[in-house]
Amino acid sequence: MAVVASAPGKVLMTGGYLILERPNAGLVLSTNARFYAIVKPLHEEVAPDSWAWAWTDVKLTSPQLSRETMYKMSLKDLILQCVSSSDLSESRNPFVEQAVQYSIAAARATLDKTNNDFLHKKLLLGLDITILGCNDFYSYRNYIEARGLPLTPDVLAALPPFTSITFNSGESNGENCKPEVAKTGLGSSAAMTTSVVAALLHYFGVVNLSSLDKDLHQEKDSADLDLVHIIAQSAHCIAQGKVGSGFDVSSAVYGSQRYVRFSPDVLSSAQVAIEGLPIQEVIHDILKGNWDHERTKFSLPPLMTLLLGEPGAGGSSTPSMVGAVKKWQKSDPEKSLETWRKLSEANLALETQFKILSKLAEENWDAYKSVIISCSMHRSEKFFVVAVAIESCLEGSHIRKDVEATKMWMEQASRPDQEAVVNALLGARDAMLRIRSNMRQMGEAAGIPIEPPSQTQLLDATMNMEGVLLAGVPGAGGFDAIFAVFLGNSTGNITKAWTSLNVLQMLVREDPHGVRLESDDPQAQQITSAISSVSIE
Repeated sequence: MAVVASAPGKVLMTGGYLILERPNAGLVLSTNARFYAIVKPLHEEVAPDSWAWAWTDVKLTSPQLSRETMYKMSLKDLILQCVSSSDLSESRNPFVEQAVQYSIAAARATLDKTNNDFLHKKLLLGLDITILGCNDFYSYRNYIEARGLPLTPDVLAALPPFTSITFNSGESNGENCKPEVAKTGLGSSAAMTTSVVAALLHYFGVVNLSSLDKDLHQEKDSADLDLVHIIAQSAHCIAQGKVGSGFDVSSAVYGSQRYVRFSPDVLSSAQVAIEGLPIQEVIHDILKGNWDHERTKFSLPPLMTLLLGEPGAGGSSTPSMVGAVKKWQKSDPEKSLETWRKLSEANLALETQFKILSKLAEENWDAYKSVIISCSMHRSEKFFVVAVAIESCLEGSHIRKDVEATKMWMEQASRPDQEAVVNALLGARDAMLRIRSNMRQMGEAAGIPIEPPSQTQLLDATMNMEGVLLAGVPGAGGFDAIFAVFLGNSTGNITKAWTSLNVLQMLVREDPHGVRLESDDPQAQQITSAISSVSIE
């Protein structure tokens, strides 16, 4: 029987760069964009002479890339050898390969002898793995523009599910370099790795994801999720060749959260395995390691919605930007520490205001709802600016416009309980302005475009639109995307404004849920149908 697991993409709202170092925290939102992994036996039955087999077959299919790869896997040391591919020029997927190796190693290390025999029989049947990512993970902007279609979410929504993936245009730096897949920065590799690990561990009987609560992951599921998290983090770090902060994998497993990274030393054994040590000899150290990451449940307050836009100004390289920031830290430690302190304070301020808003909604829903709806619908010529990019980036202009926002929103509160809501809204807005200011200063000092002028103009214009609470650049910043948090049902105005500013509004929204099993979900049938309709040539 096939096992279908899915894991969400992410948006890092606060904590860019700081999240790389403990004990700095980041607010990461999981999304409705999900990556799916389908695992089933490759063969219908085990051959009579299978007891003598030292290898098994693994097939990896990626319909969106029209790519199928066959492997032989050693049952002794779990080494994968590619034996054929429909695309010989680029046949390897290190994230899936590491996910397979680490999942099997973890299964062997945790299952008893009886279940290990069961695992061995399953492996002899071979593994048939299919991976599919929601359209939201990939950029179809060039596809839409090439056909003369408008840059609207309706056009995106009209694309068939799991549309073929396009590539970034432009010449490569090297003669043998292929263009990269055009992505939207939602953490596709982390979501893909997590979905494959979850599907395999469930398929092998190591975890039981069918017991996950449909609304929220309960404590009873914690041990299974923790195992998925450890293996997914290990596989992802080894595949990408570095030990990152891990917030993308953590949100793919657990959903929206406040996150503090794990100590990198916990993966020192896995890094040794790269140099030739068998994975079975390091998996016990990884499983028993001190995974000291911290996560706290977090999601946007009620009646607030996450919105993402794709400006189409060109992609940014996160590793090179991180490297530039680290270089700046070494060259100017005093200034960098001061900037990071201010940025950390602003991040905490935004988190605090969101917590206050959630508490106010819980304590007095009617007062909270009335303020949110009023502020989202209120229009003023002074405050409401649609499709006009703000020319000045001076802090004074931010302050002047926010004074106007303060005045207009405070007029919506006639009682103390309503004033409390407005004050928290304005506190969140002010915190985001401070976050943006410090991120810009860090980018200028490091010589990188964390919030380049084109994004500043776009974000200023967005923050002055009706119903928008705040806006910023997610994660490490750059040109890839912008996000906004809006109040009530004000998306229509934002859609029109962003379209006029040449920004493609994406279909992504926050979904606080993490990894889950899809076997009982109607969407699983859609996925299976999508696969069967695609032929690999």
